[in-house]
Amino acid sequence: MTRIVADISVSLDGFVTGPDPAPDNGLGTGGEALHTWAFSDDPDDRRYLREGTARSGAVVLGRRLFDVVDGPYGWDDTSGYGAGEVGKPAFVVVTRSEPKSVRLTDLDWTFVTTGLRAALATARERAEAASSDSGKDLDVVLMGGGATIRSALEAGLVDALTLHLAPVVLGAGTPLFTGGAPRTLVQRSVTSTSTATHLTYDVL
Repeated sequence: MTRIVADISVSLDGFVTGPDPAPDNGLGTGGEALHTWAFSDDPDDRRYLREGTARSGAVVLGRRLFDVVDGPYGWDDTSGYGAGEVGKPAFVVVTRSEPKSVRLTDLDWTFVTTGLRAALATARERAEAASSDSGKDLDVVLMGGGATIRSALEAGLVDALTLHLAPVVLGAGTPLFTGGAPRTLVQRSVTSTSTATHLTYDVL
């Protein structure tokens, strides 16, 4: 069965970017430290990255995050989603309006203007089609940003939550949690490396 898996890096004080994130400032001031694990040579870090990419039948992101990754300082062949891994999933962007142009034209982009629930439904269709083609059970991965994941959690649309807890205190930035309806989490796995603690939960 195709699951909705929210997957994001977060600081010890609960931020998914540093202060002042913008298309020309990526993850905000100091925010790059959140993703040190993704470029690590530690075998457990590499395994998490490899397995996360391998399970991705489709990836959902919000418009602010799209503007960062598709911007001039965003993804390239060495730093994009699943860079160096086999295959690329479909990408679904939640947005009020489609962009006038897309820099990363080699990726499969779908822009949904009718809300998060509709975007997740579109991504599920793409993931199920990819699952059928590959013969493997693939998930929808909700990669962010923080507000998009928070909204999905509050709406009860997330089946599993993976956090990559980075050993950094940012002090300010984009918070992952700001209250809202309580959710019960069941811890499924914990793996600690020198660059992150990887935590996986089922969301009830």
